[in-house]
Amino acid sequence: MQPVADSALDQEWKTSLLSQLDAYRAPILESMLAAVPKGEPRRYLYDPLTEYLGRAGKSIRPALCIATCQAHGGEAKRAQPSAAALEMLHNAFLVHDDIEDESEYRRGLPTLHLQHGVPLAVNAGDMLNALSLRILRQNTNLVDPMTAARIVREFEHLLVASLEGQAMELGWIRDNREDVSEDDYLRMALNKTCWYSFIHPCRIGALIAHPQRDDLDRFNRFGYYLGLAFQIQDDLLNLTGDQDKYGKEIGGDLLEGKRTLMLIHLLRTLTGAERARVLRFLGQPRAQRDAHTLTWILERMRQAGSFEHGRRASQYFAGAALQEFEQAYASAPESGHKTFIHRIIRYMIAREQ
Repeated sequence: MQPVADSALDQEWKTSLLSQLDAYRAPILESMLAAVPKGEPRRYLYDPLTEYLGRAGKSIRPALCIATCQAHGGEAKRAQPSAAALEMLHNAFLVHDDIEDESEYRRGLPTLHLQHGVPLAVNAGDMLNALSLRILRQNTNLVDPMTAARIVREFEHLLVASLEGQAMELGWIRDNREDVSEDDYLRMALNKTCWYSFIHPCRIGALIAHPQRDDLDRFNRFGYYLGLAFQIQDDLLNLTGDQDKYGKEIGGDLLEGKRTLMLIHLLRTLTGAERARVLRFLGQPRAQRDAHTLTWILERMRQAGSFEHGRRASQYFAGAALQEFEQAYASAPESGHKTFIHRIIRYMIAREQ
């Protein structure tokens, strides 16, 4: 298996891909905004939700769902409720994750709980969950009852897996675990990221295109590898990226105590007083984690090769996703939608935000 080259994307190629993402995203955003009730309480719930949903995200999850459906000959309109429900659910996760992580920025703006307070933000995240179910219910008008039930089962699994993965990560932070291995990280990322962001969007899209198909597991390995490439690259951007492009605070994962692949590599490399200093930093409440030590840890990561270790891992998993793509989409004829999915693999590790 050859890792994907770590070269900058040709600007024209990147512009074309982002244009495709915009085309998939536009009707999804319209569906989500249409699902937000127009009544009261506007100031304390629906206005903040409308503003939050309007922030510019990539919408990769619904794009994968719709593109997979169309790549297999299905109609985009039949996949739109499921795709919009996925994105609404993703936004709900983000609101709650930011509270749990004490994050300060999301998509270049203050997080919802910093804008409106934790109680209102928790309630807003809950409402996003409720609205995702409301959107999902539209499937009863577009697909047969058996297919609608199978889609609900896909959502049930991705919800449970995501919450289990989040619990693992939050538990490691709370207990200041120093024994988390790379295998532990990969299992956590499978649950927290891969199932709901990559595996299930592809499975649901293919199911809608061909309701009788029973080979949805063919997308599992593809989505797993693609999700790992995405998550590791996201973790790298959090440590090394440009805040204006990334949209969140740089170094935020360290301030939150997250056990990323790079931190696991660093802890494995350091010994003695240096390792103890990192663990003391991670064991403090976020408000007590100082900028000086944060800068020192980032420099130690650079010196230890932790960033390069993460880049190699992200490239490796993207290469694995490229191989699995050929199996997962073997039955889909060549089309612009299939090409888009193939391009997404390289975009995962070349993106700057």
